[in-house]
Amino acid sequence: MRVTDNRYSGELQKFDLAMRMIRHEARTGTIRACTGFTEDRVRKLVASYCERTGDAAVRRRRGKSPRRIDRFIGNSWRQAEATVLAALFVYCGATSLTDGDCRRAHLASPVDLGERLCQAFETYASLKQQPGLTFEWAWSLYHAMVERGELYFAWCDACRSPYVQDRYALDYRRCPGCEVLAPSN
Repeated sequence: MRVTDNRYSGELQKFDLAMRMIRHEARTGTIRACTGFTEDRVRKLVASYCERTGDAAVRRRRGKSPRRIDRFIGNSWRQAEATVLAALFVYCGATSLTDGDCRRAHLASPVDLGERLCQAFETYASLKQQPGLTFEWAWSLYHAMVERGELYFAWCDACRSPYVQDRYALDYRRCPGCEVLAPSN
């Protein structure tokens, strides 16, 4: 039995994704949703590959993933960060965009989705020294846009830039950049 055999490639892909998500401090439920691993297996991965190697940088959060959307639209700076991350979802192929609404991309498996979300998050994290959103918040943003439809892309009347907006809130049709630059009344 050789690990390099093609029949093990799917399992190795899941393992690599799980380790990648663990390094991003993803919760167990998020890792399970993308890899299909059990809670026990995720815990054993953390114990075997993170705790024994002394990787103190990996922290494990407990509980359910965050779901509140005010984190993404609470102020212009947060809205700008959410917009960048949501645009990276589209760019990395995790979502498709139709008239401002994000749809689930036609991917072969949940593993593919997990890899694309990791790619989008890693790109986002490389753009900022101190990213305001964690991987779990990225997971929540994805679901708020794709699954629950609470957020969507709107277009600014002033500069025609897209921005993430709450579907059920009053929209003044200004992107975060124009909102910050607008004179106070």
